[in-house]
Amino acid sequence: MQGRGGQGVVIASQILARGFFLMGAYPQCYSLFGGERRGAPVTSFLRVDEKKIRLKCEIKRPDQIIFMAADLIDEREIDIILKPGGLMLINTHHNTVDKFSSLRKFDLSFVDADSIGQQVGLGKTVNTAVLGAYCRVNSGLPLDCLEEAIRESVPSKVEANIEAARRAYEVTQVFPPNE
Repeated sequence: MQGRGGQGVVIASQILARGFFLMGAYPQCYSLFGGERRGAPVTSFLRVDEKKIRLKCEIKRPDQIIFMAADLIDEREIDIILKPGGLMLINTHHNTVDKFSSLRKFDLSFVDADSIGQQVGLGKTVNTAVLGAYCRVNSGLPLDCLEEAIRESVPSKVEANIEAARRAYEVTQVFPPNE
């Protein structure tokens, strides 16, 4: 998961890990931060397995990438980062594949989490909306598990965060790769 400081990247990874844990899986998450303060790039990694995870290192070629800020996408590097046929979920108000045509070799999904966050009173915090979209495109985590993880992990505006996740779940689509 990649985003900017203040978007809730670290908390999103923890909520997602909690959701998978509630399903009986073994999650592991950790984050890397940029040198600046607020607004600096943040990367959060999440591994999920059916058995305990002993490996503790960066994930070099993930199966999926979530971009909480579309301006962090370096289209020249995606081919060497994301596994072939991988899934990209992008927070953007440009929710057409035309804007991201160079990435059509991957499963693409879009959500305007910024607008959803504003609509439900969360301001610029987009993490739970993005996670709702993730549940839609990744059948491995049901929305009810995410909602329970939000209830357990979010300290305030719990119902607004759940509503953001639900709204994003409803509007997100997957665009399969061009063959």
